[in-house]
Amino acid sequence: MKNTLFAALICAVLITSCTKDASVDPFLISKTRIGLLTDSTQVKDLDAIYSNDSIVRYVSGDEFIGSVNTIEIFEKGGKKLLDLSPREALDSTSVISSINIIDSRYHTNKNISNISTFKDLKAAYNISKIDNLINVIVVSVNEVNASFTIDKKELPASMRFNMDMTIDPIQIPEKAKIKYFMVHW
Repeated sequence: MKNTLFAALICAVLITSCTKDASVDPFLISKTRIGLLTDSTQVKDLDAIYSNDSIVRYVSGDEFIGSVNTIEIFEKGGKKLLDLSPREALDSTSVISSINIIDSRYHTNKNISNISTFKDLKAAYNISKIDNLINVIVVSVNEVNASFTIDKKELPASMRFNMDMTIDPIQIPEKAKIKYFMVHW
């Protein structure tokens, strides 16, 4: 009797854990997850997660300068989905530290993607910080551990060349397009 009950309990746990992963939206971005990819996913787990996709690993010829270790994820049809950067280069047990979202099907629960505008972003999330760089501004949103890069060409001419200027969200045009969408863990 105990063995039957124990076997039934094990089967129930396995079934619920399998159905939980099957219900995950493969394009949904949250604070700790992008589809099946989580903030604790190791590089060695990528082959299992993206078994239906293609993974391209950059391998430098010289490990001395091997700090660049971008891993590209492509659909089988060839469409690029993501660029992943592990915390430690050339280490299969390293976790992923940042993800560049390439495919516009990836979206947050508030429907923000890399084809959104600054108006969409500002309406959906609180802006945590704006960094003024040489050719771009980087808008950080802590709620989803993300940063959104906007080209300075999208800004008024008076704001494009002054890197010392503190930029307020109200100064950014609503129609400004997102150039890059990155998630950082």
